[in-house]
Amino acid sequence: MSPVQSPPAPNMPPSLPPGLASATHGRTGQDGDRRQATLAEVFPETVVDGAAPGFVIAHLPDEARPVLWIQDRLSLRESGRPYLAGMARPPEMYFLTVNRAVDVLWAMEQGLGCTGLSAVVGEVWGDPPALDFTASKRLALRSEAHAVPAWLIRRAARADLSAARERWRLASLPSLPEPDDMRAPGAPQWRAELFRARWRTPGSWVARYDHGDHALTFDHAVAATDDPDRQSRAAGALG
Repeated sequence: MSPVQSPPAPNMPPSLPPGLASATHGRTGQDGDRRQATLAEVFPETVVDGAAPGFVIAHLPDEARPVLWIQDRLSLRESGRPYLAGMARPPEMYFLTVNRAVDVLWAMEQGLGCTGLSAVVGEVWGDPPALDFTASKRLALRSEAHAVPAWLIRRAARADLSAARERWRLASLPSLPEPDDMRAPGAPQWRAELFRARWRTPGSWVARYDHGDHALTFDHAVAATDDPDRQSRAAGALG
């Protein structure tokens, strides 16, 4: 039986909610629950930060079905595509590039209706009119209806009204040391802030990806005051 935990200290986010303490690619938490497929949004705190795609890839199901990854042309030009050769166990991915945000949303909706896919990821630059509350709700409902997880990476965007069930802010942190070569980067780390969620408690954590265990781990909660440059980075991303 787990011991009763004390309430969090003042100005600190709540402790890690169930199902997030050690989320594997199969989307299963340390308590054995399986995360419901739905729409999640990710906002990088700087527009070209690789934290967002790395965080999303660490959540992707570890299974044989491929992933559909859709980008508008500005997102592709500014941030590139995931480098599959750099992954320990890269998933099979279909990449699609389209001209407009409305095309990203349409392609995501079509992909979410295909149970032959394990996940659908979209990247949209800025705050296009097509990406309103109704569009996000359509994606969330379609994801849940067909049990295909949906992720939407939004660069240089404001977190306006959305029906996404989870909304994250991501920033890169220094990587862990590499045991075999101290001059080389080790496992990536991110500051992950869950600022809106329907089924879990919001908070902010240091997250890392363990290649050996093929798992995304949320190490510990952090307070907003631990990162005084956060607001300036966010302002720069939107400037």
